[in-house]
Amino acid sequence: MGTADDRHIARRALIVIGLVLTVVVGLGLLWFTRRVLIWILIAAFLAMALTPLVDRVERRLVRHRATATLLVFLAVFGLLAAVGAVILVPLLDEFGRFADRAPELLRQTRAGQGPLGGLLDRVGLLDYTRHHSNQVQRYGGELRKPAANLLRGVLQTLAGLVTVVVLAYLMVLEAPRIIRTTLGAVGAGAGARLRRIGRGTSRVITGYLSGNLLISVICGLGTYVVLALVGVPFAAVIALLVAIADLIPLVGATLGAIVASGAGFLRSPTAGIVVLVFFVVYQQVENHLLQPLIMSRAVRLNPLTVLASVLVAAELAGLVGALLAIPAAGIVQVLLREFAPAGAAPDGRRG
Repeated sequence: MGTADDRHIARRALIVIGLVLTVVVGLGLLWFTRRVLIWILIAAFLAMALTPLVDRVERRLVRHRATATLLVFLAVFGLLAAVGAVILVPLLDEFGRFADRAPELLRQTRAGQGPLGGLLDRVGLLDYTRHHSNQVQRYGGELRKPAANLLRGVLQTLAGLVTVVVLAYLMVLEAPRIIRTTLGAVGAGAGARLRRIGRGTSRVITGYLSGNLLISVICGLGTYVVLALVGVPFAAVIALLVAIADLIPLVGATLGAIVASGAGFLRSPTAGIVVLVFFVVYQQVENHLLQPLIMSRAVRLNPLTVLASVLVAAELAGLVGALLAIPAAGIVQVLLREFAPAGAAPDGRRG
């Protein structure tokens, strides 16, 4: 009797150990493949956002799925390339002017003249720069290492973008076949439910992207008005950069504020302070008013759920969590509405 009990205990212990090892190995695989998984997730979001547009083009313009997908992707990314050109061309032109003036600016700075030289003289750094020129040159040489790491990061980001685009293209292209195969495998009843869940999920993601774009447009317009009022050069280009940066959750608005405020301070201290104050006020308005209200209408969540989901997800998973918080909350609501009993819909309406 005792031997059987011992065998039973040993068998249960082995099962527990096996389950623990399986969980550890699974988590390890998720950790080591996290970059690829994030790419796949972003590609899925992009594919779900573009699929309705591809379906519309396929129905009204062309009858071939591959052609419709190619046309939509070329149009979308052609528009993005045009926006990038609008930003880069003036910046490269200004960089060329700066490179031409760099020797004269350096001479003025060493002499304590010009805006930078005067600033260094006022804060007491000019004498330090003159007496420690060797250290300054050494620090400049050490900056090459971070620059190399930055270049490596840029190349990895470009590779990730290409991978995301290719994955999204294949997902959109194969979407009808995947849907038909899945619905055929699960049967008519479950297939109808999956169709409703798919439509609801697509609506949530499309609403999230459109709401995020609307918030970025508001940010860019406000930035342009402020920069134009204080006389900052290239106000439209800088405002466009700020609007694009604002698409990034958590850090995007801060990056845009740094760029715009820096341009303001190059214009004058007063302009820099005005731009900085604008961004401090605007970020509070965006985070606690615009985002909850616009996203609640776009994703059909109440503003409290929007704000709470972003705060919790950002604390748990950082940038990726903040990026996925609102669509994830919307998808959870779709699932609850589908599987909750009649009369217990999570938004307070009867199912």
